[in-house]
Amino acid sequence: MVADEPEPNGVVTVNANRQQRVKLLSAVLGASAVVAMGALGVILGDVSSAEPAQVVGAVAPQASEQTVTTTTPPPVPETSVATPSMTATTPSGFAPAPHP
Repeated sequence: MVADEPEPNGVVTVNANRQQRVKLLSAVLGASAVVAMGALGVILGDVSSAEPAQVVGAVAPQASEQTVTTTTPPPVPETSVATPSMTATTPSGFAPAPHP
Protein backbone atom coordinates (compact mmCIF):
# COMPACT_ATOMS: atom_id res chain seq x y z
CA MET A 1 0.00 0.00 0.00
CA VAL A 2 2.67 2.51 1.01
CA ALA A 3 5.76 0.83 -0.42
CA ASP A 4 6.67 0.45 -4.03
CA GLU A 5 7.67 -2.90 -5.50
CA PRO A 6 10.70 -4.49 -3.77
CA GLU A 7 14.03 -4.33 -5.55
CA PRO A 8 15.91 -7.53 -6.42
CA ASN A 9 18.06 -7.23 -3.29
CA GLY A 10 14.96 -7.12 -1.05
CA VAL A 11 15.07 -3.39 -0.27
CA VAL A 12 11.74 -1.59 -0.46
CA THR A 13 11.87 2.10 -1.27
CA VAL A 14 9.03 4.42 -0.40
CA ASN A 15 8.00 7.21 -2.70
CA ALA A 16 8.35 10.51 -0.76
CA ASN A 17 5.15 11.90 -2.27
CA ARG A 18 3.18 8.84 -1.21
CA GLN A 19 4.70 8.98 2.30
CA GLN A 20 3.59 12.59 2.71
CA ARG A 21 0.06 11.68 1.67
CA VAL A 22 -0.07 8.86 4.22
CA LYS A 23 1.16 11.20 6.98
CA LEU A 24 -1.39 13.82 5.99
CA LEU A 25 -4.19 11.25 5.93
CA SER A 26 -3.14 9.96 9.36
CA ALA A 27 -3.07 13.48 10.77
CA VAL A 28 -6.52 14.26 9.36
CA LEU A 29 -7.98 11.04 10.76
CA GLY A 30 -6.45 11.69 14.19
CA ALA A 31 -7.67 15.27 14.31
CA SER A 32 -11.18 14.29 13.26
CA ALA A 33 -11.26 11.61 15.97
CA VAL A 34 -10.29 14.19 18.60
CA VAL A 35 -12.97 16.60 17.36
CA ALA A 36 -15.61 13.83 17.33
CA MET A 37 -14.74 12.77 20.89
CA GLY A 38 -14.89 16.39 22.04
CA ALA A 39 -18.29 16.85 20.43
CA LEU A 40 -19.60 13.68 22.04
CA GLY A 41 -18.25 14.81 25.39
CA VAL A 42 -20.07 18.12 25.10
CA ILE A 43 -23.30 16.47 23.95
CA LEU A 44 -23.34 13.63 26.47
CA GLY A 45 -21.64 15.46 29.33
CA ASP A 46 -24.00 16.68 32.00
CA VAL A 47 -21.49 18.33 34.32
CA SER A 48 -21.80 22.02 35.09
CA SER A 49 -19.72 23.80 37.70
CA ALA A 50 -21.77 27.01 37.42
CA GLU A 51 -24.85 25.74 39.26
CA PRO A 52 -25.22 23.25 42.12
CA ALA A 53 -27.16 20.06 41.48
CA GLN A 54 -30.92 20.35 41.91
CA VAL A 55 -32.70 17.96 44.25
CA VAL A 56 -35.70 16.47 42.50
CA GLY A 57 -38.73 15.42 44.51
CA ALA A 58 -40.71 16.60 47.48
CA VAL A 59 -38.93 17.41 50.72
CA ALA A 60 -40.69 16.39 53.93
CA PRO A 61 -41.59 19.29 56.21
CA GLN A 62 -39.58 19.50 59.42
CA ALA A 63 -41.58 18.69 62.53
CA SER A 64 -41.15 20.90 65.56
CA GLU A 65 -41.86 18.07 68.03
CA GLN A 66 -40.56 14.57 67.44
CA THR A 67 -41.63 11.35 69.13
CA VAL A 68 -38.96 8.93 70.33
CA THR A 69 -39.83 5.29 71.03
CA THR A 70 -37.43 3.12 73.01
CA THR A 71 -37.54 -0.63 73.56
CA THR A 72 -35.76 -2.89 76.03
CA PRO A 73 -33.77 -5.76 74.51
CA PRO A 74 -34.64 -9.30 75.64
CA PRO A 75 -32.51 -10.60 78.56
CA VAL A 76 -31.38 -13.78 76.72
CA PRO A 77 -30.75 -14.25 72.99
CA GLU A 78 -33.38 -16.32 71.23
CA THR A 79 -30.84 -18.92 70.01
CA SER A 80 -27.96 -19.54 72.38
CA VAL A 81 -26.32 -22.46 70.49
CA ALA A 82 -26.98 -23.39 66.90
CA THR A 83 -27.31 -27.10 66.11
CA PRO A 84 -27.22 -28.43 62.54
CA SER A 85 -30.39 -30.02 61.21
CA MET A 86 -28.39 -32.45 59.05
CA THR A 87 -25.12 -34.32 59.59
CA ALA A 88 -22.71 -35.78 57.04
CA THR A 89 -20.26 -38.64 57.29
CA THR A 90 -16.64 -38.38 56.18
CA PRO A 91 -15.94 -40.29 52.94
CA SER A 92 -13.54 -43.21 53.12
CA GLY A 93 -9.91 -42.23 52.66
CA PHE A 94 -10.27 -38.89 54.46
CA ALA A 95 -9.44 -38.09 58.05
CA PRO A 96 -12.49 -37.58 60.23
CA ALA A 97 -13.33 -33.99 61.03
CA PRO A 98 -12.58 -32.99 64.63
CA HIS A 99 -15.64 -32.39 66.80
CA PRO A 100 -15.38 -29.94 69.69
